[in-house]
Amino acid sequence: MPRKSPEPLYPAPLAYQNQDFLGSPDGRVFRVLAEYQEPMTRFRKERIQDTVVFFGSARFRALDVASHELELLENTGSCKPAPADQQPARPHEVESGAATEQQQRLAEAAVEMAQYYEDARTLAGLVSRWAMTLPGRRHRYVITSGGGPGIMEAANRGAYEAGAKTIGLNIKLPFEQMPNPYITPDLNFEFHYFFMRKFWFAYLAKALVVFPGGFGTLDEMFEVLTLAQTHKLAKKITVLIYGSSYWKSVLNLDILADKGAISRKDLELFQFADTPQEAFELLKAGLMEDLQLQAAWDREHLPQAEGIPPEPAPDAQTVLGPDIAKTR
Repeated sequence: MPRKSPEPLYPAPLAYQNQDFLGSPDGRVFRVLAEYQEPMTRFRKERIQDTVVFFGSARFRALDVASHELELLENTGSCKPAPADQQPARPHEVESGAATEQQQRLAEAAVEMAQYYEDARTLAGLVSRWAMTLPGRRHRYVITSGGGPGIMEAANRGAYEAGAKTIGLNIKLPFEQMPNPYITPDLNFEFHYFFMRKFWFAYLAKALVVFPGGFGTLDEMFEVLTLAQTHKLAKKITVLIYGSSYWKSVLNLDILADKGAISRKDLELFQFADTPQEAFELLKAGLMEDLQLQAAWDREHLPQAEGIPPEPAPDAQTVLGPDIAKTR
């Protein structure tokens, strides 16, 4: 018996438009590569040369920074607040005796964290205003954060208020979260892979400022310190730990040296600071060394020009012309 005539076939999807393939384990290599190449393309377009990265707690958001009112979030970077019984006590709750002992402790911590928020905002503004005075064809020492609330928001906010570009490297998490509104829109990123996000934190950074935070902050700080300790960075990076009273109550790094787990010289990989001005001077001293090295290289290898062009940098196809015909 003859076979029935087949139904007409629709065109197969192009491989790079096949979402089933791209979202599968076999497509993982392309997803990873995209999280390398797409940010690289945008950084070049936006003329970003290097960054100063701020790490710190994303477990709170400012309700009213002026009055030091903070709201704890359910999880790091989450949009959802923690339950009411886990929130810092408000002044009227303390005065009336309605606050629990835990809420009173959180209220004391909230005052401290609100000050760190303001300090991060101030320091980011100081760095941004100084960086905008530097000569060159690209943006230098652009303030970069993880893109979320808390200290990350404060850093982006300080740079935004200074009129500078500022970068947010967000991460896709299994709960609702949003980038903070102070990130430059064309420099707002969201990553699926933590390791690609970490790559971009480290790759462009010339300095790292570590504000009080939790597991994520510790993870990111020790990763960069390990890269510096093992000479895996082809550059000198200034690492500043902000808030010595907080960090010295959380960590005793001297014990690592006393026990021989690290060398005494490794304790020179970072410095402590307790005020925005002190932190700025330490950062500027470290970044000036980098500037002098970069200026010497630029004089030898690059044509001299003043100022950053206002238009985005052209992409490779614009510069070189089309390489193959476009797919219709």
